[in-house]
Amino acid sequence: MASKKPVLVIVESPTKAKTIGRILGKDYEVTASMGHLRDLPKASLGVDVDKNFEPSYVIPTKSRKTVTKLKKLYEKSDGLILATDEDREGEAIGWHITKALGAPTDQIDRIVFHEITGEAVKHAMDTPRKLDINLVNAQQARRVLDRLVGYKLSPLLWKKIFRGLSAGRVQSVAVRLIVERERERDKFKPEEYWKIKVIYTIDGKEFEADLTKIDGKAIAINNEESAKKIVEELQENDSVISDIKDSPKVRRPSPPFTTSTLQQQAGIKLGFSVKKTMTIAQQLYEGIQLGGKEQVGLITYMRTDSFYITPKVIEAIRSWVTDKLGQEYIPDAIRAYKTKSKGAQEAHEAIRPTHIQYEPDKIKDHLSPEQYRLYKLIWERTLASQMADASLTQTDLEITSDNKLLLAQSLKIDFWGFLKIMSKTSVKETSLPQVNVGQALTVKDIDPQQKFTEPPARYTEPSLVKTLESLGIGRPSTYAPIITTIIGRGYITRDKKHLMPQEVGYLVNDFLVEHFPEIVNAEFTAKMENDLDEIAE
Repeated sequence: MASKKPVLVIVESPTKAKTIGRILGKDYEVTASMGHLRDLPKASLGVDVDKNFEPSYVIPTKSRKTVTKLKKLYEKSDGLILATDEDREGEAIGWHITKALGAPTDQIDRIVFHEITGEAVKHAMDTPRKLDINLVNAQQARRVLDRLVGYKLSPLLWKKIFRGLSAGRVQSVAVRLIVERERERDKFKPEEYWKIKVIYTIDGKEFEADLTKIDGKAIAINNEESAKKIVEELQENDSVISDIKDSPKVRRPSPPFTTSTLQQQAGIKLGFSVKKTMTIAQQLYEGIQLGGKEQVGLITYMRTDSFYITPKVIEAIRSWVTDKLGQEYIPDAIRAYKTKSKGAQEAHEAIRPTHIQYEPDKIKDHLSPEQYRLYKLIWERTLASQMADASLTQTDLEITSDNKLLLAQSLKIDFWGFLKIMSKTSVKETSLPQVNVGQALTVKDIDPQQKFTEPPARYTEPSLVKTLESLGIGRPSTYAPIITTIIGRGYITRDKKHLMPQEVGYLVNDFLVEHFPEIVNAEFTAKMENDLDEIAE
């Protein structure tokens, strides 16, 4: 009896192939395309401007071996299933696979899932669809547009500046932002100001207070002479507690991660570059071996601008929090977050753990230190997003010294709420001694501090991502390649955490701003992103 032919399933990467192969079993041959199999040619424009911008695709040298291998597997298979990523890039990769293999595009099954778990993959296999040509065309429009901008502008840069430079629709706007910020810093003239801190004692206990007002007006001390005079007056005059105000405060959790907020927080809290964040997130998504033969996708798809979490997962979170921390740590109503992102169509869910029971510390031994830190960040943020608010009390201690008002503050956490799950938080409890209105204080020391106003801060990778997103420029999947490209081209350099323009960055930016202002214009680029999203919609 002839052995049954396997069904060929094609994904992008070998790790993803391994994880899905374990889930599907021996009736399926799961293999990787290693990304795009076809692209526009390197040596020519590859777009026929006179024939409705018709692209001409070629198989790059690096993909030829893969195409030969896939063709052989396809010939020996009992059908083809495309299981590339669920966004428009994944859709286009799937379409290019059918073209490279000579497979009938309209007859091939396409499956999508936003987490690589047994349940999600099996559900996808039960509900296949055909390739969505609108999504493919949306990606092609983006690729053709980027090629036209880059291919037409780059030779001009070679001619006017030097060879090897490139211009891009989104990268040029990113360079412009960094160059303009640096010029703002160059023009900036620092201004002197003084802050005055008083250290008081009462019943043997010390605490600090800041001078905030003189004669009922906010302080503006701009030279040493004025500061010295105020210090003398504070030493001479009695200081008395004039008011104690307790204010209840509520801290609400942040929504679960989207691509851009993950990139920002991994940059701020873990010191990861955007590229590093996306590389590690990809590893967590595609699958990690957790002891034995079990290869598990640990997080959902990492390119998304949605805050949505499925009800089943929310139920699992609420149940875990109730069991481990108590009923009071979950809100009565389930939290829902609305995305402000323009055209949030890239994926259906926020970035979250695939299973809540994979607690970071339980699986730590199977992860690299960097995978562990990023996974922990995602796991904590996901759980916190569905937990109760934190309740705090801020105490403002007002101190009067003649015509001067000083302020000391403390913060007490009354109920930890979602903060209980967070290993790193900006909320810190501080205390003040027990005092009453009318009590006199003893001045122990006065610390006048000379300060200067600071120029606008240079961009870091997290702040550049935040700005690009707020301007509607680029999309979650593009931030890492944009930053990598502008650093790789030598337009920008990374100095510790800060992005600084290089001489060539200034030259290229100034040339493009002078001759092609509409192309390096943030509004034009944002409008173009919206138009491309509408094609996808």
